Amino acid sequence: KGSPAGPGEPCGTWGSPCGPGSPVDRGALGRHHWVPATQRLFGGQIVGQALVAAARSVGSELQAHSLHCYFVRAGDPKVPVLYEVERTRTGRSFSVRSVKAIQHGQPILICQASFQLPQQSPVRHQCSMPAAPPPEALLTQEQLVRTYLQNPDLAERYRKQLTKIEAKDVPIDIKPVNPPGMLCSEAQEPKLLFWVRARGYIGECDAKVHCCVAAYISDYAFLGTALLPHRQHRVQFMVSLDHSMWFHAPFRADHWMLYECESPWAGGCRALVHGRLWRRDGVLAVTCAQEGVIRVAQEPEQSKL
Repeated sequence: KGSPAGPGEPCGTWGSPCGPGSPVDRGALGRHHWVPATQRLFGGQIVGQALVAAARSVGSELQAHSLHCYFVRAGDPKVPVLYEVERTRTGRSFSVRSVKAIQHGQPILICQASFQLPQQSPVRHQCSMPAAPPPEALLTQEQLVRTYLQNPDLAERYRKQLTKIEAKDVPIDIKPVNPPGMLCSEAQEPKLLFWVRARGYIGECDAKVHCCVAAYISDYAFLGTALLPHRQHRVQFMVSLDHSMWFHAPFRADHWMLYECESPWAGGCRALVHGRLWRRDGVLAVTCAQEGVIRVAQEPEQSKL
């Protein structure tokens, strides 16, 4: 029981089943941290807090290995979120928890989270980490924004977007490897690389805490990867539909990790993005996937007469 933790918060008490004697826990209330300019709740916050609520209903010996979420309604930043957890299955190696994030009596997110007892296996492989300069050699997002805003040739629509960014309020440190150019609207490859970590100190604690913080981090700037080939269009509406994560290896969410994002497909007002979070030593820690709705302003057809 208790409020789900966010980036930079204490770990709290983990590993004791909540709501003894009942298959459903209705007692977890989520506080809001950073609220985007859209005045909708940040999707990463809801996913991360849902995983916190699920994790508090399993034993400390189990570790998170995957989650699959659907966003079904926009979140209201004016009221807290109630997280209702159902213990769907508790097995010897794997346990599944179903979570509903509820506001105004209706679910805004539905999440299935699975936990595994750590096991060893000789069947192991991973792909290779992309080459990237170390985070110490790169500018932060705040420094890049200030640099862009000082340029008199910056397009006005980008200037308006950048002035809305309240980077100091985002509980994430970001250092883009290949920041998209802000002085033109030319199409770019739908790929992004940036170093990322939670602000503040989390420390050595239950690995599930770091998974919850990584869930928060993973949704930041993720869907925007799909817009890079279409920068000539003005976005009218963009929102996540679903979000999935797979946790492969232990990591520290308050240490720098390389976030590799790519959009393999877009169409029908939807776009798909894939992501990988790499530890600095080249170990693949997390894989992510998300689909979202993207609607842009339709350009008027030119007369052929």
